[in-house]
Formats: sequence, structure tokens, C-alpha cells
Amino acid sequence: MAISLPTHAKAVIIGGGVIGTSVAYHLTKLGWTDVVLLERRQLTCGTTWHAAGLIAQLRATQNMTRLAKYSQELYYSLEEETGVATGFKRNGSITVALTDERMEELRRSAAMARAFGVEINEITTSEILNLYPGLKVDDAVGGVHLPKDGQGDPVNITQALAKGARNGGAKIIEGVKVTNVLTDHGVAVGVETDHGTIQAEYVVNCGGMWAREIGAMAGVSVPLHACEHFYIVTEGVDGLQSNLPVLRVPDECAYYKEDAGKIMLGAFEPNSKPWGMDGIPEDFEFDSLPEDIDHFEPILEKAINRLPILAEAGIQTFFNGPESFTSDNRYLMGEAPEVKNFFVAAGFNSVGIQSAGGAGMALAQWMDKGNAPMDLWDVDIRRMMPFQVNRSYLRERVSET
Repeated sequence: MAISLPTHAKAVIIGGGVIGTSVAYHLTKLGWTDVVLLERRQLTCGTTWHAAGLIAQLRATQNMTRLAKYSQELYYSLEEETGVATGFKRNGSITVALTDERMEELRRSAAMARAFGVEINEITTSEILNLYPGLKVDDAVGGVHLPKDGQGDPVNITQALAKGARNGGAKIIEGVKVTNVLTDHGVAVGVETDHGTIQAEYVVNCGGMWAREIGAMAGVSVPLHACEHFYIVTEGVDGLQSNLPVLRVPDECAYYKEDAGKIMLGAFEPNSKPWGMDGIPEDFEFDSLPEDIDHFEPILEKAINRLPILAEAGIQTFFNGPESFTSDNRYLMGEAPEVKNFFVAAGFNSVGIQSAGGAGMALAQWMDKGNAPMDLWDVDIRRMMPFQVNRSYLRERVSET
């Protein structure tokens, strides 16, 4: 079927992951009905589809926490609004400390959380075991419990946002690749695609791991780089308690998520593997990367010791997929300093699902009012320097972040 593009839109959004659909959804909530979202392949096909779907509230600053809390409330209400189930549930989260230094960090975080209005409890090792039966805690110091944290289905959250955006008048068009961003005297004025040109008053780069290249089309520095992200999913585990909280053990670089009687074990290893140094393949769509058991094995060995039930569980899936990271572990958002009316929301450092609702809301308000709705300097793209878009620099830095 031939794809028909409009010739003009108030806003063109590039990228059909959870971030792009959230921006579209929130623009329509502000009365912007002339919004077009373009996705090169299919919605979620870049990195959203394989995200872990962990949805936490507490972030490093008050306003980042406000945005994360907003995301939770949005995902909770989207199903009623759109009829699309998001899979969101509040099963809580636990972070376990194995050293006194880590426990001190968690106590600081807990104090900050309370100041930000986030419910959090310091818990003992026996309380950890009560919340997460079978976990080895004899070498743990303690932990914190956030009862209102949760998890959701990234693909369904995206589809719910997309349906809400369509209901508000936005056009979401798949199978259209943006080939150039049009500018005139330092102002974004539209996009060229492989199916024609769209004139636009605003262009929004939500291209995920492609955002650096999309930015370059407009002469805008978007310093991010893809890294490999590993997790395993076990086969069904007999006797596994349902609705276990999300578990994080930062001293072992691991997180655990129970879902449908299985355990997902993921890792944020100290030295990660940058990917796509020579560009991302043109046909990349719902793809995974080659397995690297040797790289993941140290994490898995510690996890089996931490949760012995894993030793008896078969591995159903060993997954390796790319996600985009920035040099300072904070995402990129706002109007680009190089080009007026060219906005960016990308580089979410594996917290895209929990950030998408709030980031989409904030960016839409920014576009609508002409300034940020709150202090967002933490993630404002203007904090970055032009040299940081250098691929060699990014490769070295994101292996640490």
C-alpha cells in the first residue's frame, strides 16, 4: 500500500519508540492536533521492544523524581483512557547493600526520597528475606524498599501512548525514513523522507540510538552512543512467588525481575561494550546482538550465589541488545542550541521506560510555552559541548556510564 504523507505539519517527530510516542501523546493533550510521527520501520523496533520495563520513582534530583513519578501515574491511567493494557503493576522494589559504604549511600538516597515525597523504608536483612524469599542475605548489611515502584510492558506502554496520540489527532506513520532535516537561517522548517517532504514548524528528534546521526542532518550535536546490554530470562521456576518486587544488588551490578513465573536477570557491568562504531545497520529492526557468555558469566555466577534457585532454572533466553548512552549518564532533552525549533529527547541510559511519560510531558510543554516547565538543566542538551559528539570520545566514555 502506498504511503501518503501530509505536506505540512506543526510538528514532525522522528522516532516511534516510547519517547517519540510520549511526546506525540502529550502534544495532543495540549491541543496540537497537527502532529506527525515518522518511524523508519515499526513502532518500538529499535530498543524499546527489548527494554526491561522497570519503573522506579526515585532519581538523582527533585525534578527528575517529579518526572519519574508522573510516568508512573500516567501508565497507571493509560489503560482506562485508551483500552490498551500497559502491564503496569506496583510490586515495589528492593535495593540491597552488601557493604557499609553502600548502605550509607542508600540511607542518603532514602533521606532524599522522603524530601521528594517518595515512600521509602530502610529494611533489615530479615525483612529483605521476608519480601524476597530464597535470597541469600547472610553477607548483606541491609537495604531499602520502595513499595510504589513497579514494572510494565514497554511495547504495550508505547502502543497505548500511540493510541492516545492518534485519538488526539496525531498521525503516526510507519515505514518512512527521514533522510534530511530542513533548516532555514538557523531554524528547523521540515524534513525530507524517502516518501516525500514535510514542511514543519517544529522538528523533534526522538531517534534513540540513531539520534546522533539525525542531529547531524540539522548540524546539531547529539552526543550519544549505543552499548550492548545483556540479560537472561529463565524458564518457569517451580514455586517462585508471584509479584516479587524488583530487586537490585548494585554491589554485584545486577537487577532481577519476576514476570510470569520466570526471572529476568540483567546487568550493568563496570566495563560495558560500546556497539555500532561503524554505524547501525540499515535493516536493523527488532534485532539482537551476538551472545557473549564470557562477558556475562561473572554477573551470572554472583547471581546464582545470591539467588540459589537460579542454579536449578534453565535459561530460556540469553539476550543482548543495544541501548543508547550519554557521556554523563543523563539523557538529552530540549531545544538544540544550534537550530531553533529543533528539539531533542534521546539518550536515556536504560531508564527510557520510567522516564518517557515525564520527559514527553515536559518536552511538549517546553515546545508549547517556549521554555522548560521546571528546572531541567540536569538533562538539558545545552549542557553538552560540541566536541562530545566525537565518536572516539563517546566510545570511551559510555563504556563507563
